[in-house]
Amino acid sequence: MAESPRVSLLGDSVLDPTALYFVSYQGIVNNASYQQHGLLTHAGYQYAAWYTASRHAVVARRRLPHGIWEPVRLPHQLSVDDSHNSISLGMSPVDGTVHVAMDTHDNAVFYSTLDGPVRRTLGDLDLGAITYPRFLVTPEGRLQMSYRTGRSGNGSQELVEYDRAWHRVGAWSSPDGAYTVNGATSASRNMYLHGLAYCRCARLHAAFTWREDNTAVLTHPGGLANHDTGYVYSDDRGRTWHNGAGEVVARTGTDELVAVDSPGLVVDPVGVDRALINQECLVVDSVCRPHVVISYVPERFVPAVSDFVADRERYGRVYHLWLDRERGWRKTEIPVPLAAFGRSQLVLDSADNAYLVLPYGRIVTASAASGWTDWTPRLEGAGLGAFGEVVVDRTRMVTDGVLSILYQRPSTGDEPSPIHVADFAINHQ
Repeated sequence: MAESPRVSLLGDSVLDPTALYFVSYQGIVNNASYQQHGLLTHAGYQYAAWYTASRHAVVARRRLPHGIWEPVRLPHQLSVDDSHNSISLGMSPVDGTVHVAMDTHDNAVFYSTLDGPVRRTLGDLDLGAITYPRFLVTPEGRLQMSYRTGRSGNGSQELVEYDRAWHRVGAWSSPDGAYTVNGATSASRNMYLHGLAYCRCARLHAAFTWREDNTAVLTHPGGLANHDTGYVYSDDRGRTWHNGAGEVVARTGTDELVAVDSPGLVVDPVGVDRALINQECLVVDSVCRPHVVISYVPERFVPAVSDFVADRERYGRVYHLWLDRERGWRKTEIPVPLAAFGRSQLVLDSADNAYLVLPYGRIVTASAASGWTDWTPRLEGAGLGAFGEVVVDRTRMVTDGVLSILYQRPSTGDEPSPIHVADFAINHQ
């Protein structure tokens, strides 16, 4: 009988003994899990990005499996102590260019390639003020970048695409519409992506939650106005979007956008009073089924969250959602308390077994044979000594079956601290 996979440490390398360290929004800038690619593998090399003690952005690479890290310091220093301003990496298969988007939270992005200058535009393309840049590669080998325009509570998701030059695809989500709960109505919001991912079937999957602008919809003002898990997909590289029933709900760059009142979006209803975190995780398995990780405070603990940080740390639980093509979306509560404020990350191996990396580097695994129900703790947080969220390398799991985790050690005050990459072998039946 199959059991959940085990992990064993292969090695742990120090990227930088004195990486930049400060805590904001309960996180650190070098380890924001929503970077999507702060650590990635391409053509036999692994790439990592972080800010060092001088505040300079650094990109390093090593030849796998045991090469020495070779850092390149970019001519840019972090402009503000904001953990949102993390570094995202993208690799263009068309020309092998490494793209770097960094240091942006509702401002013009700082963008560079490793052999080019740092600019406030993507080539000749001016995006204006953006947040949360993340790169992804289409099945045809085109690089795309997703980002938010506007602000928290009133923003849109947009796409651009690179084929030796950057081109605008357009906005595909809308902040408009009415959302009414607890006797109050919110008239604007933003979509927070849990992730964007292409599967081998060439479908682009997107999972998300909404953040309402009017916090009067909350029972307690100390809550978090996020609600619901939504899902859409596109079969034309993000130009046309469908709900789970296959109905067209949006056409990018038009007035027909994904909105809170679009039909058939919600796959798991979660109310605004549950401290549902935004931007957690989406991955797609080998047969094109989306898997989503979310976390919130269940009603069995408190009727309504009054302090979203303290209540998540005390009562938060993590859930795994996946799309069963015959039975619809299925949901399992991970039998390990969150015991943290932050987000978890999911990685799947070639057999679709699951490796969930919780804050502080704790690892819990489940087998595909069980339908991802046999979740078992495999590494406690003390094993790494990480602070807060971690960054995972999903591309390396695909290429050579190794689980790589980028993490930073805790510090006192704003003193720099070591940043590491740990590699784990996987063992499944």
